[in-house]
Amino acid sequence: MATKKKEEVKTRYSKEQYLYWYDSMQLQRKFEEKAGQLYGQQKIRGFCHLYIGQEACSSGSVSALKKGDKYITAYRDHGHPLALGTDPKRVMAELYGKVTGTTKGKGGSMHIFDKEVNFVGGHGIVGAQIPMGAGIGFAEKYKGTDNLCICYMGDGAVRQGALHEAFNMAMTWKIPVIFVVENNGYAMGTSVSRTSNVRELYTLAEAYDMPSEPVDAMDVEMVHEAVSRAAERARAGEGPTFLEFKTYRFRGHSMSDPQKYRTKEEVAEWKDRDPVELIKDRILTQGIATQEELDVIDARIKQQVAESVQFAEDSPWPKPEEAFEDIYVQADYPFVKE
Repeated sequence: MATKKKEEVKTRYSKEQYLYWYDSMQLQRKFEEKAGQLYGQQKIRGFCHLYIGQEACSSGSVSALKKGDKYITAYRDHGHPLALGTDPKRVMAELYGKVTGTTKGKGGSMHIFDKEVNFVGGHGIVGAQIPMGAGIGFAEKYKGTDNLCICYMGDGAVRQGALHEAFNMAMTWKIPVIFVVENNGYAMGTSVSRTSNVRELYTLAEAYDMPSEPVDAMDVEMVHEAVSRAAERARAGEGPTFLEFKTYRFRGHSMSDPQKYRTKEEVAEWKDRDPVELIKDRILTQGIATQEELDVIDARIKQQVAESVQFAEDSPWPKPEEAFEDIYVQADYPFVKE
């Protein structure tokens, strides 16, 4: 259960860093709020899983990593590409199913990809991205780069056998991958306490001698620092790390979730540590920036979101024959002799 803490953290980063965090998380928040409204208007259809409340997980990770690193996650995947710099217009167009979306309208909410920012997608099969993340990290090791892969999952995915296979392989081969469980307390509507004998999920890594730690993921600074430590180990050739981001989603599992499994009091208690408000309060109380400066950011984000909606509205639908395109890729295999 969340507890409200007295502000004690001193400024440790530049003004630019704090403003990036605020800008990044606020963009995700306002984009997601608008997406929720549009879903209610049936502008967005199908499944839609909002990231509201978990924004520090993505923003704190991006600020800790470098340009060549790869990102992969599950189907709650709108926030990650926005934090990485994907144009909100293309993300919104994808939610609409329009041809100008990140995957030409074929992926929708649950399967956003953006190669330009190394976002290797949201994945709809629970836990499928875990061995895929290990494979992406292995590819970087095989190619001799200094890059790593950060692989996110929900707390329900840690019950998948693929996690244990991937953990074993990643530690055996010292693969540069950071495994992250965004533990928001519920796998759909089922709490961790009802599905796992292990309540502190980060301890699952102990069976593989994998470094692990819990992280207060309502605080973007704590996320940044934990990911920084894990990245340093990975780049030093020491292999993977498992981080348990203790976070909370303020909305339901999906747009069809009535949320009867949790109390209003529980939600309100977590909202006392809203990650966007926490960093905003830190910026203002410590004199990092003024309210006027934050107002400028807010106004720009409001305009960005409005423009993304208009872009999606104006964009064309895919043609029916495009369903047969982008199925295969032409590749050359020089190591295969004819």
